[in-house]
Amino acid sequence: MGTVIAVCTSPEKGTQKTDVKEAVFIEDFGIEGDAHAGKWHRQVSLLSCDKINAFREKGARVDHGAFGENLVVEGIDFRMLPVGTRLICGDVVLEVTQIGKECHHGCRIFQEMGECIMPREGVFAKVISGGLIRAGDQMQVEDEGQEHEQD
Repeated sequence: MGTVIAVCTSPEKGTQKTDVKEAVFIEDFGIEGDAHAGKWHRQVSLLSCDKINAFREKGARVDHGAFGENLVVEGIDFRMLPVGTRLICGDVVLEVTQIGKECHHGCRIFQEMGECIMPREGVFAKVISGGLIRAGDQMQVEDEGQEHEQD
C-alpha cells in the first residue's frame, strides 16, 4: 500500500510538470490537461518518493514533477513491479506498460547531476479505469498477471 504524495501535469511535452494536487484520469487516454495524454502506452508516469528523496540526498535540487513524472507515491517501489501489474487508487486503475525509458542527456537534471533517475526508476502506465486522484490518496498494487496464471 502506498500514499500519493504529488499529482503533476504539464501542458507541453519536454517541460517539467507542476504539482496540481489532484487530477482527472481518463480511461485509455491519461490525465486531463497533461501533454502526454493520448492513445498510447505511456499515458501516466510514476516515480517512487523514496527514489526522489535519495536523489535529493546526492545534492539534486528537484521538485515533484521535475523528472516529468505524473504521480509521486510513497511506499511502493515501482521499479520492482512487472509490466502488466495493476495499480488501484480509488476508482482509478492503472496498468504498468513500461519500466524505465531512454534519458534525454540534454535535460537540466542530467546536466546538473551527471545522471537522472527516470531511465531506471520511472514506470509508465495506461489508464484502465478513470476517476480522480488526489495527493493523500491510498494506492495499492494488484498483480493481474499472477491471477491469470492461476485460472
